[in-house]
Amino acid sequence: MSSRTRFIVFMVTAPIVVFTLVGGVLSSAVAREDTYRHLRVFEDVVSLITDNYVEEVDLGTVMSGALRGLAEGLDADSSHLTASQVQWQETRNRPDAQLGLEVTRQFYVQVVAARDGSPAAKAGLVPGDFIRAIDDEPTRLMSAFEGAQRLRGEAGSTVRLSVLRGNSAESHELTLVRERTSLPAVTTRLLPNGVGHVRIAEFTTDVPDRLKTAVSDLQQQGATRLALDVRSTAFGTFDAGVNAARLFVGTGTLVVREESGDARQPIDTGGGDGAVTLPTVVLVNAGTSGPAELFAAALADAKRTRTIGQRTAGRAGEQKIVKLPDGSALWLTWAKYVTASGTAIHRNGIEPAVPVDEPLPDLGEPLPTDDPILDRALAELAGL
Repeated sequence: MSSRTRFIVFMVTAPIVVFTLVGGVLSSAVAREDTYRHLRVFEDVVSLITDNYVEEVDLGTVMSGALRGLAEGLDADSSHLTASQVQWQETRNRPDAQLGLEVTRQFYVQVVAARDGSPAAKAGLVPGDFIRAIDDEPTRLMSAFEGAQRLRGEAGSTVRLSVLRGNSAESHELTLVRERTSLPAVTTRLLPNGVGHVRIAEFTTDVPDRLKTAVSDLQQQGATRLALDVRSTAFGTFDAGVNAARLFVGTGTLVVREESGDARQPIDTGGGDGAVTLPTVVLVNAGTSGPAELFAAALADAKRTRTIGQRTAGRAGEQKIVKLPDGSALWLTWAKYVTASGTAIHRNGIEPAVPVDEPLPDLGEPLPTDDPILDRALAELAGL
């Protein structure tokens, strides 16, 4: 291997070694030796590429691809950020108009959920849809971070999406207008037989207070049971999801945060919790993600409620930036959540106590007006 190649390999691998050893991810001597063994293989692969590939190799491109593969091989939301992406993430003046999409990555950029009332929701995008291209740029090699970045822009600007649903080979072309909107995070309605339907579209910091007020208002209207709807809710903060759960669970551990280095942080209830005592069910689907998953998992694990619907997204991890010497960074999942009883939420999702299938139309067809998940929830509440 040439001295130039060795230097480039060192510049790429050194930050990884430092992060691994100093950060405490691997603490034993055996683990450190295993790390060095894999890095030696990595160096050999780079040498083989430079010596045997049919065309002249741009080592910068090779290393960038290697870092991307290292990060994205961990989970769908970790990635390697370029220096410009780091700057974009840290700036306070980045464009704030959006389509209302939360995305992850599986083969392509994939829809986790579309926010109520957003351009994406109005266009009929649903959890699981694949975005094959953004403004004619294929997403096959895009990270979830880059996909989310490209979906943002100035208010009033347009973005073209090429969307696939299910096993369809034909994509559906959409042109959406980015909006800067302020939509309600909590809405309510009183259903027959004293059922209060509470829709939580986003777990903003004020949602626990809004939720408490909403339940009180429903009780004054005659509600004696609650259907908490967090389907396709993937927005907000983990803290807000946990704080909202405290309204329904009076004692004990709500969830546990597991951090790098085997650290575990139980998140318990506090004084004055458990204010809402009405019989309750929680409606979930494949778009129930992040803070909504913590909320649903905490209530279900405490035997406070039954979950009804579909398995949730399994995205209960938090990411942070780990900067590298060249100005780029690793966007890494540094913490994940499990239930108080030890069941993993991240990657696995929550299996509902009462599973309900929900038929999905082809792209371009109107979404169904019937709601089998809500119908089943009302039936369950009638028996409580």
